[in-house]
Amino acid sequence: MGYEGGTSTDPTYHDLGGHAETVQLDFDPSKVSYEELVEKFFTFHKAAHAASTGQYRTVIFVNGAEQERIARAVMQRVQETSDGTIQTRIVSGAAFYLAEDYHQKYALQGDGVLRGEFRAMYPDLWDLVDSTAATRVNAYLYGDGTAEQLQAELGGLGLSASAQEYLLSASPVGACLVP
Repeated sequence: MGYEGGTSTDPTYHDLGGHAETVQLDFDPSKVSYEELVEKFFTFHKAAHAASTGQYRTVIFVNGAEQERIARAVMQRVQETSDGTIQTRIVSGAAFYLAEDYHQKYALQGDGVLRGEFRAMYPDLWDLVDSTAATRVNAYLYGDGTAEQLQAELGGLGLSASAQEYLLSASPVGACLVP
């Protein structure tokens, strides 16, 4: 979680300096293409009804000409089947600034049991922010993913047996796996 696209070189939630709230994605192109990510982006919101200005504006920040070409092509395909004009902007060359610590892995930090497990593994919050396992658990706490995905990767998340059981009951997708 962070800020991008504004003028301030030290944005905060209370002084955004024109930045949008955003996430930065690190991905393995051998597993998922940039085009697939952009297509998924457009399935998560109604791009024709989204905010076009302000901190919650809908924007894709691209890194380089190839990402920009792909993002524009996907957006054009989406526009052809959309009920309205897409409000999403595509912006190149903006700097990404990490948001304050309390914005990072928000669901995970709000859960005392799992926060404790991960803070034991990652005493430095920024190491926790970079953790793939923490990202996955945060997503499961929000109800993303499937019960099958959670079951398949549960043992590889680095959690104790009791925290694994807890995650199954605390996650909306895991709750159906608890007898």
